[in-house]
Amino acid sequence: MQNNIYTRQEIMNKTGVTPEQLKAWQSFKLLQPVGYTDDKQPVYSHRLLEQIEKIKGLLDMGYELSDIQKIIRKIGLPQAEQKPAVPADASFLTVGTLAQRVDASPRTLKYWETIGIIEPDMRSEGGFRLYSEHWVYLCQLIKDLQLFGYSLEEIKEISDYFRELAVRMQGHLEAISKSTAAAQIQAWQHEIDALFEKIEQYKQGIQRWEELLKRKRKEINQLQSQNQKRPDSKGASHA
Repeated sequence: MQNNIYTRQEIMNKTGVTPEQLKAWQSFKLLQPVGYTDDKQPVYSHRLLEQIEKIKGLLDMGYELSDIQKIIRKIGLPQAEQKPAVPADASFLTVGTLAQRVDASPRTLKYWETIGIIEPDMRSEGGFRLYSEHWVYLCQLIKDLQLFGYSLEEIKEISDYFRELAVRMQGHLEAISKSTAAAQIQAWQHEIDALFEKIEQYKQGIQRWEELLKRKRKEINQLQSQNQKRPDSKGASHA
């Protein structure tokens, strides 16, 4: 994944634009963030750097912000008409928030990223990571597999299978030879069957333990009731 976003501070550092200028330009809708973090901080597309230079050039030529706004509305700035990679009102999770949502540490999530199990949707040059909402569910699935006894290496292999299914095969089947596709589909089917088998084993184990714990809870409640009905005995041994 490429570094494809910038935080507000990174934009200012790269372009020399002041916070006041950035705020004013956004109020005239000359610049728009590509999305927001979960704590409402804006993040910007890499194309914004070129747009800022064009705006600075128009200002140097004597145009007012209102004039530049009209220019953008009529003909746009170079590349301004291109659609952003994500909706303008998109919201993303920081690594800290994602960690809280899935009850894991940020260090754990970063390690998962290092070994290729998860991947942030966007990252800045400074290493600031943003994740879309669907990673909450996927991280929960990863934790489920850990409960099932899978190692991180095995989870990585499973995630690669499903990632390749979603990215390479679905919608692109004609670009792959029939024999290659058949072998890959068979491998996925085998992996899914193995997961189903392990899940069924866990279901049976959970059912056994639920039945056992219900019996023991009932026995404990009966003992508690019997004990409460006993007369107090000052000389009773506590051994």
